[in-house]
Amino acid sequence: MAFTGTSRGKNFFELHLKFEELYNDLLLKIDEVAERILTLGYTPEHNYSKYAKHSAIKESEKISDGTEAVRLILDAFKSVIILQREILALSADANDEGTNALMSDYIRFQEKQVWMYSAFLKN
Repeated sequence: MAFTGTSRGKNFFELHLKFEELYNDLLLKIDEVAERILTLGYTPEHNYSKYAKHSAIKESEKISDGTEAVRLILDAFKSVIILQREILALSADANDEGTNALMSDYIRFQEKQVWMYSAFLKN
C-alpha cells in the first residue's frame, strides 16, 4: 500500500498475513474502480506510473519494521478515506448511486481497518 519491504520482528507472521490481505483487497478494489469508470462510459488509466505521479500517497522504501509499516498504512488509509469522502459527495450530487455505494463500502471497510491497526499500535 504505502511501503515496500518486508516486516520483521515479534509480529512478523501476523503482520505478513495482514499486509497480504491488504494487498489482495487493493487489487480487487483497483479492478472494481476500473470497471465502475468503464460503466460510466470513461476509460481508466492503464499505467501505474501515471497513478504514482498523481497519488497523494507516496511510496516508502525499505521498511522492515512492522510497527513503522503499520503507521504508514494508517496514514495511507486516512488519506484515502478523505479522498473517498470527496468522491462520495460528488457522486451524491450527481445522483450516481453506483459510485456512492462503492465509496460507502470502501469507507466503512477502511474505517474499521484504521480502528484495528490503531489498536495494534497501542499495544
